[in-house]
Amino acid sequence: MAQTPILGLDVGSNTVKAVVAEPTPQGQIIIKHSIERRSKGLRRGVVADADDVIETLRDVFNEVARISKPALKNIYLGVNGTDVKTQISRGIIAVSRANSEIYKDDIERVIQASEAVNISSNRMILHTMTREFVVDGMGDISDPLGIVGARLEVVSYLVEAFEPAVNNLIKCVEMNKGSISALILNPLSASQAVLNKSQKEVGVVLVDIGYNTTGLAVYEENKLLHTKILAVGAGHITSDLAVALKIPVETAEKVKLEYGYASARDVPSKESIDLSKIDETLKGNPSKKFVAEVIESRLSEICELVNNELKSIGKEGHLPGGAVVVGGGARMPGIAELFKSELKLSTKIGFAGQERFGTVSPNIADILENPEYATVLGLAFSNRELDKDSRGRIKNNLINRIIKGFLP
Repeated sequence: MAQTPILGLDVGSNTVKAVVAEPTPQGQIIIKHSIERRSKGLRRGVVADADDVIETLRDVFNEVARISKPALKNIYLGVNGTDVKTQISRGIIAVSRANSEIYKDDIERVIQASEAVNISSNRMILHTMTREFVVDGMGDISDPLGIVGARLEVVSYLVEAFEPAVNNLIKCVEMNKGSISALILNPLSASQAVLNKSQKEVGVVLVDIGYNTTGLAVYEENKLLHTKILAVGAGHITSDLAVALKIPVETAEKVKLEYGYASARDVPSKESIDLSKIDETLKGNPSKKFVAEVIESRLSEICELVNNELKSIGKEGHLPGGAVVVGGGARMPGIAELFKSELKLSTKIGFAGQERFGTVSPNIADILENPEYATVLGLAFSNRELDKDSRGRIKNNLINRIIKGFLP
């Protein structure tokens, strides 16, 4: 039986990435096509100009339609934004059957009970991640199905988002006749692509350095401990260079990509950059070491913010699985060494797991070796792993919005 094609869609502040994929019965995801376009109309992962976002997505969707029209009806959409919040919640129910055996509907009811929390009317629960189930006081149960007990409890980790911001992004997709199957927070999506069960079991932090934001997700005992999106990213490095070198932002981006290095101590002080080779209207020969100092300063700030988050959950310097860095910022030479020094954790660049993904051509295979594609690949893979609750929730939300449209 043919599997429904998937469109993973990562609408970032700098680029929009999309992959058309098909799941196999064996659990692998085959990447059929990848698309990347310059993004317009977003700021820090939030829609700032809907017309620009709609225009960009129209271009992307037109190309997708040439490859697979059904994929446009099964979109896994990444959610970003620094307004994401989290909380731990408990749900408790009485087991409904006379024989006290726990069935699937009991599990669904207790999870729903854990979602009955007071949140602002303009916020939505994006993910409900179960930490553990408790049956008659016995905890640390991962799956209570079939267990006998009178009372069922669950400890859930709720991820909530600012609903108007999410709805604005949904609207931009719908205006291009796209249909969303699930919403997934970006750092959780990237984790699906690059982290393995062993890392999640012993304890690991994923750091996703985007253009205007940096997302992180911390796992231990194969559970999500913490997630956060910070309001700083690789684009801030570009702005820093533009100010420090007194050059246009476009030129600063080229300097960063062509000559940048994460740690100044590893760059010879005598080497310089001829700016006229990048932009003939410019003069000057800044040293590569100075450029590296500017870059290192901003990356050190990101590390400090990550460490603050780890400290808040008691995991600073105490994650045996170390740090895994993805996103566009992960392509900066020397970044793994800098993060290892700053975070006091073993650090490596994250790439998509080869056992999870297959491709149809060598050109597409390149994206599996690019940390910038971790999020969008994880979106395509998340239909296997992450988003059962989200998938139902987004469909219910869309139905409710349609119904409201017919009400006076």
